[in-house]
Amino acid sequence: MDIQVLVATMHQTDHSLLEKMNIKTDAIIGNQCDHIAIEAFEWNGNNITYLNFAERGVGLNRNNALMRASAEICLFADDDVVYYDNYAEIIEKEFIENPKADVIVFNMKWSRNGVDLRDCVHKKGFIGRKKASSYGTYLIGFRSARIKAKNIVFHRMFGGGTEYSCGEDTIFLQDCIKKGLKVYRTTSTIGIVYHGESTWFKGYTDKFFYDKGVLYKYIYPLLAKPLSLYHVIKHRKMYSNFGIKKAFIQMWKGTKVKF
Repeated sequence: MDIQVLVATMHQTDHSLLEKMNIKTDAIIGNQCDHIAIEAFEWNGNNITYLNFAERGVGLNRNNALMRASAEICLFADDDVVYYDNYAEIIEKEFIENPKADVIVFNMKWSRNGVDLRDCVHKKGFIGRKKASSYGTYLIGFRSARIKAKNIVFHRMFGGGTEYSCGEDTIFLQDCIKKGLKVYRTTSTIGIVYHGESTWFKGYTDKFFYDKGVLYKYIYPLLAKPLSLYHVIKHRKMYSNFGIKKAFIQMWKGTKVKF
């Protein structure tokens, strides 16, 4: 069972990211930078492709790698991930033991500024649309033939470097489920993600809540407004400094966007 890691990154000037991430399988590196060049080479016995493109948008970046993916099993990644030495064996084992799973959400240890390691996934089992909003793209492994057969790609209007600052990962998993794919989550840990300063989260601002509203509108067109109200009430302590009423008004504005 061949495995390929699809990495989204920016401004890489050499190939040191492979060592930093502990890549031990084939990989495609989507490097958004200021020039255009495609590099294909062998590194430690693995086939590596660097897609250097002068463009922006995380969805576009991931799609560039996804459309060129050739392995049976692929894994999305960000450049702040460091894989365990045996990540390929763990991934293969999970897909063999779960033959009905088209997509598997793997666990990673989550670290903010090098401290406080926590798990990203706490339970095993198949998940539905409600839980599909809980996991980042860097946790997602998939059978590439199934994703391509259903023509599932990343939305280019959501995520870092796009009009709406987040949500491309949620939409991707939602689309998988809506199109009939089976999404499984596992507590098997394949590495550590070292989150630093977010590229999109700049605090609780008007745009943060507006973009949340747009995301709800896209995923749940008929329920966007009540779900926005439920969201701000559920997280009222977190949003108290911004103002619950103000937060809902901004989300409500976002739900008026037409697709």
